[in-house]
Amino acid sequence: MNRSASRNLRYGLTTALAWTVAILVFFPIFWMMITAFKTEEQAYQLSVFFTPTLQSFRDVFARSDYLAFAGNSIAISVGVTVLSLLVAIPAAYSMAFFPGPKTQKLLLWMMSTKMMPSVGVLLPVYLLWKNIGLLDTLSGLIIIYTLINLPIAVWMTYTYFCEVPKEILEASRIDGASTWQEIVHLLMPMSLPGLASTALLLLILSWNEAFWSINLSSAHAAPLTVFIASYSSPEGLFWAKLSAASLLAVAPIMVLGWLTQKQLVRGLTFGAVK
Repeated sequence: MNRSASRNLRYGLTTALAWTVAILVFFPIFWMMITAFKTEEQAYQLSVFFTPTLQSFRDVFARSDYLAFAGNSIAISVGVTVLSLLVAIPAAYSMAFFPGPKTQKLLLWMMSTKMMPSVGVLLPVYLLWKNIGLLDTLSGLIIIYTLINLPIAVWMTYTYFCEVPKEILEASRIDGASTWQEIVHLLMPMSLPGLASTALLLLILSWNEAFWSINLSSAHAAPLTVFIASYSSPEGLFWAKLSAASLLAVAPIMVLGWLTQKQLVRGLTFGAVK
């Protein structure tokens, strides 16, 4: 087999593998979408041929205030994104340009906290939130979401800041720029693709977070993840209504992901090519 044929074979196998993975990942979403337009009787039938109906969506809107749940999700996701970046940018600036002997160990320790199972700290967090009045509040969810996503925000921001030449900051200091001016007028514009991808990732992670929202909210601050969970009842699962609720919950973030996929990929690969 010559080199050209070998290269074509590898390309064909890679393409086939990529399509296989893509289909496997997309199939549950596709099945959820078509199930949302079925009746409860049709939902148990493994068929893609049926008469679409909006009855499940009508039942969902009649049972729950979707806009209230969606509003909470938007407020929480935006709040977490802004608060995380406000903390992560100064922290990453300090670690990238004024590293100490244990900076790398500190970064590794921060990421290691993501490996801890959330259920292990649920009870103390629940009791603490209850005692200080943060239970079932938007601020309580924003704080806990920020804490669990902050290691990712700091790591990503630190990586992008490390790509900025230190000589630029040194020149700005000679010209009399303050730390705040360095961050706002130099670092942030130069790292904008990376910061944008970090913000998008934080937004997606906050929107999809279910464990803490289900355990720390019930009525007033419940986001869309609680909205979906409410369709699991002792009487059983109503697959059509559950699919309709799930589609309503994931559709906004899916649309956002499709619209910003170029910016997200550009940000995630920022600095990868010298």
